[in-house]
Amino acid sequence: MTQLERISANTLNRRPTILCVDDEQRSLEALERTLDEEFDVICASSAYEALEILEHQPISAVVCDQRMPGMSGVELLIQVRKQWPQTARLILSGYTDSEDIIRGLNDAGIYQYITKPWHPDHLILALRNSCRLVELENENELLSTEIRLTAEQAESRIKEKKEKLKKKFALSEIVRNEFSPLNKVCEQVQRIAPYDVSVLVTGPSGTGKELFARALHYNSLRAEQPFIVENCGAMPDDLLASELFGHRKGAFTGAMNDHAGLFEQANGGTLFLDEIGDISPSFQVMLLRVLQEKEVRRVGDDKRRPVNVRVIAATNRDLESEVAEGRFREDLYFRLAEMTLTLPPLAQRKVDIPVLAEHFLIQSTKNFSKPATRFNEEALEALSAYHWPGNVRELQNEVRRMLVLADSDVLGAELMSARLLRVLPDNNEPEPLLEALLRRQQGWSEGCTLKDKTEMLEKQLLRETMIRHKWNKSRAADELGLSRVGLRAKLDRYGLEPKA
Repeated sequence: MTQLERISANTLNRRPTILCVDDEQRSLEALERTLDEEFDVICASSAYEALEILEHQPISAVVCDQRMPGMSGVELLIQVRKQWPQTARLILSGYTDSEDIIRGLNDAGIYQYITKPWHPDHLILALRNSCRLVELENENELLSTEIRLTAEQAESRIKEKKEKLKKKFALSEIVRNEFSPLNKVCEQVQRIAPYDVSVLVTGPSGTGKELFARALHYNSLRAEQPFIVENCGAMPDDLLASELFGHRKGAFTGAMNDHAGLFEQANGGTLFLDEIGDISPSFQVMLLRVLQEKEVRRVGDDKRRPVNVRVIAATNRDLESEVAEGRFREDLYFRLAEMTLTLPPLAQRKVDIPVLAEHFLIQSTKNFSKPATRFNEEALEALSAYHWPGNVRELQNEVRRMLVLADSDVLGAELMSARLLRVLPDNNEPEPLLEALLRRQQGWSEGCTLKDKTEMLEKQLLRETMIRHKWNKSRAADELGLSRVGLRAKLDRYGLEPKA
């Protein structure tokens, strides 16, 4: 039995168990009769028998005679103290001046020395008090052990979570094609991350600016410290100041307690400020001072608190143009943009679309518990043809939509949003076909006749209709007002046929 199991058993046992040790049978019988009403009593006629019992039975207290053959009471209790320190120890003796007993009071940690002949009430009271003391000590030790184990488990879980985050945001985990334009960005992150410089991440909405901010953090020396995110877009100055810098109790209506801002919460780590281009000129001054002085002052407080924070900012605006036009402070811009990462839109990384689509499909099948194995060739072709104004985020939403609507494990183009199917094959315009055609006419050569333009429009209309009807000629012909034979002729004329 382990020490923790013994402590738990003693703590949960309603009636304390007393081990009585005496080489005289009559003395053992007297002890058992006296103690039996209040305690569970176990008797041993020698110290060696007592040690055997202690090996297998949780005992609250040991009451033993001093004079026994082979091993004295004090020698027994010294051994008990070494092996079972949570057990109370009492000794009975008629020799009040024994040097062994006097020495044993310290060496054996004897709770109480009771002289013979003992009085029943005196003995019961002494055992009652010693058992209660042991019970309190055991409860305290059990609680301390549980707290320690809980703390160790919490620390282990935090460490495990951090390791998972490091792995999740490793550069190798960023989904891209072998020849992706993002490779150059990832190389920049690899070089920049270890150095404690501010980074400005730019790019259109939906390109993954926060993903690269996290990659910078979890590949840096601050990876073990907090990563805090705040979106600065469309937030009033007073609310943003309270969020970033904190506030003092009573600083404004509703400030019921002191509040540490995100700069303080991110101390030692990284603070990611998204949509930084949307902050007002007055707040730009406040932020600049914090970055220069490396200290914050909570709203309504005079005390300044030093902070050690790496700032990564992101924007979909051209901040250089904003600076040139006076809408963004030049000194703040240079504070934020010690290094710059520019993320290309998805339209400039077409090679990544099939890989990203497959990644989002696998991710979504897990979330929705809905099986799907792949896209057919026609779907991949349509996904790659579209120009994705919403970038990666729009692609992810489209894949999720297709999976929700799917009734088989292969996703086809017929599941896509109509805007994806209205793209001219070589134009990537998401507008209705006629509008896209009209916009394109300026780029046509003089030899492009009305017939050419009409046929191009007809071909695209046929393609979109067939895809929507899963290449069912009867339904497509009904919608287009054609006979099945006439539709077949047009499909043959334009070389339109379903992809695998």
